[in-house]
Amino acid sequence: MPETRGRCLCGAVTYTVTGPLRPIVYCHCTMCRRATGHMVAATACAISRLTIGCLEHLRWYRSSRDVQRGFCDVCGSNLFWKPADSSRICIMAGTLDMPTGLKAVAHIYVGDKGDYYDVDDPLPQYLDAEHGVLTP
Repeated sequence: MPETRGRCLCGAVTYTVTGPLRPIVYCHCTMCRRATGHMVAATACAISRLTIGCLEHLRWYRSSRDVQRGFCDVCGSNLFWKPADSSRICIMAGTLDMPTGLKAVAHIYVGDKGDYYDVDDPLPQYLDAEHGVLTP
């Protein structure tokens, strides 16, 4: 079974995913842009397939009633996005070790995108989160 590794900028938080990852989905919502400084590129997996190597520096911020965001308390890297009522977790694609073998497949919340950039690639665009890309 494939294994994918990743980490924060400083290396204080590491993780391993066993098995396949969902293709990349770009999120343009206001909360993702504020949390990261731009749009988010995220993959996902079942929480049961994610092993976090060092929990000491992983912090969770409840950014809304239904969502938590995981980040490193040393370097501030945004690592995870976790819905409260789900068995999946989203992983910020930029924190994965390469090669990832992943491809982007959709844009979500394009109505919220920043006014300083255009979405002009051929990927499907959605006004909400209903992209239909399944998490393996």
